[in-house]
Amino acid sequence: MTDALTLLKTRKSPKIFDIAGPGPSPAEVDEILSVASRVPDHGKLAPWRFVVFEGEGRERAGDVIASVFLTDNPDADADRVGIERERLSRAPLVVAVVSKAGPHVKIPEWEQTLSGAAACTLLVLGSHALGYAATWLTEWYAYDARVRAGLGLAENERIVGFVHIGTLARPQDDRPRPALADIVTRY
Repeated sequence: MTDALTLLKTRKSPKIFDIAGPGPSPAEVDEILSVASRVPDHGKLAPWRFVVFEGEGRERAGDVIASVFLTDNPDADADRVGIERERLSRAPLVVAVVSKAGPHVKIPEWEQTLSGAAACTLLVLGSHALGYAATWLTEWYAYDARVRAGLGLAENERIVGFVHIGTLARPQDDRPRPALADIVTRY
């Protein structure tokens, strides 16, 4: 149990620019995704799915993001458009967790969405357990319907998060964590 607690206590979200290659091997990606699929899931609905961006797929997704950005910002300079194009190329692997939450007779939509959030958490923890760094981000393009459509999502699907996974490029300081006295109430 100590190893599991150490894993949980040492997990950090590095800055996105501090994640580099190499990324997980194909077998490790499958292992991380398998771990992430073991989340609480009331009703066994699997109200989420994963979209894996690696290799050239990251660049194609970047073209979608940059195109939408340029539509909304036609005067943007090439450097700014380049930043948008590189959004999913900053780490060797990016996994989008896509919520398929919807009306259900017994399972509230909110619980389905939270199950997707738990999948993001387990992607981060599974990556950390294998020695990789991972950061969960959304950013503007996660909320844009045109980007979602361009990435192959259905109209009713939403992005819970993009989990960027790779090797830590430099050591990270831990950020201050809240004191339990500030966040815990006993009833």
